[in-house]
Amino acid sequence: MIDPLLNKILRQPLALVAKPLVRFGIDADQVTIVGFFLGILAVPVIVAEQFNLALALILLNRLSDGLDGAVARQTYTTDAGGFLDISLDFIFYSAIVLAFIVSHPEQNAVAGSLLMLSFTATGSSFLAFAIMASKHNIDNPQYPNKSMHYMGGLAEGFETIVVLCLFCLFPEHFVPIALVYTAACFITAGVRIVTGYRTLNRLG
Repeated sequence: MIDPLLNKILRQPLALVAKPLVRFGIDADQVTIVGFFLGILAVPVIVAEQFNLALALILLNRLSDGLDGAVARQTYTTDAGGFLDISLDFIFYSAIVLAFIVSHPEQNAVAGSLLMLSFTATGSSFLAFAIMASKHNIDNPQYPNKSMHYMGGLAEGFETIVVLCLFCLFPEHFVPIALVYTAACFITAGVRIVTGYRTLNRLG
């Protein structure tokens, strides 16, 4: 919901951090992959209930997610890099939820499973419209530097990260947090499906 504003605020600080990486010859895809593995390391850490360390790993993953774009803008952007970035992001989001399910299945399984289902709804509607938007050359002025069309909504990247961090800060409240965000994700998916259908239907 606030991703476009956040992108504008963080663009310059991320560009400064990216400069030494570019000087050392580190490319955007390498930043993406390292960030992904840092995030995935949070999974066994969550299962071991080391939530402060898990929170740090999640935040490092998100820092990497911002840095890869900053590095790409200072070097070169590719469709392959954009594809890698969005694919690993979706895996990371669900992996963190899975970790909380595995850690306490009797308590977290239903809420966590519903949340993962809602991630599927938001992700599939997002990617399906991106394919069609590319086919019809639909502009995306809110995200002009993205490699694919980004369809906004109530639950976007920033909100998802806030929720994952809340899970680590308040693991005993995983269920209510997950259920509230599940509702937000389903609302987002519903709006995307209706809006996307109407947009594409007008184009014929």
